[in-house]
Amino acid sequence: MQPSQAHPITRKWPAQFPDWLQLYSLPTPNGIKVSVMLEEVGIPYEAHRVDIQANDQFSPEFLALNPNNKIPAILDPHGPGGQPLALFESGAILIYLAEKSGQLLPLDAAQRYETLQWLMWQMGGAGPMFGQVGFFHRYGGKDFEDKRPLQRYVNESKRLLGVLDQRLAGREWIMGRDYSIADIAVLPWVRCLHVNYEADELLELARFRNVQRVLAAWLDRPPVQRGLNMPPAPHSA
Repeated sequence: MQPSQAHPITRKWPAQFPDWLQLYSLPTPNGIKVSVMLEEVGIPYEAHRVDIQANDQFSPEFLALNPNNKIPAILDPHGPGGQPLALFESGAILIYLAEKSGQLLPLDAAQRYETLQWLMWQMGGAGPMFGQVGFFHRYGGKDFEDKRPLQRYVNESKRLLGVLDQRLAGREWIMGRDYSIADIAVLPWVRCLHVNYEADELLELARFRNVQRVLAAWLDRPPVQRGLNMPPAPHSA
């Protein structure tokens, strides 16, 4: 038995390939960050669907891996020192996978920190603000009579999109010519504004032309296309 197989999470989601990295996730923006990263760097992995409608995220097995009850999370049987590593928080997982694979995070110290800066920008700004737009525009918050919360998040999301658009002016990717974990972190959330939140007109997405250009290039990558649907929906599994 692999040492990782002793982890409680494997009781609910048994591994068919226990020697591979185990991903517990859904194709949400944060989940897509990790599945795309795994596809990009070529680490063998097995994807397990965490059904949040069935409250899988609150099960004792999942909480044993992630006490914060959020996806994504991973269990790597070949972690540091050859020991299994359980890890949650999508940003931390991206950094870990970049260092494990030696890919998509610059070795140069200055460029490395600049890349991490944009990763943190997504985690602390774009992700939370775009998510609030989704809630107040598309989901439960759309029925609130008071529209001030929605407008607050719309204004901030437009500002953040403007920051990103300016950054991408004259650049192929966020860090220039080199594709990195910064792009993998940011672009699923930009995609979500259109695909999930239907906020194109609300946020005037078309006017952020550099963002649209880079998003299109990202969506054209085969590893991205594979990662967008991991774990697969039950009917297509």
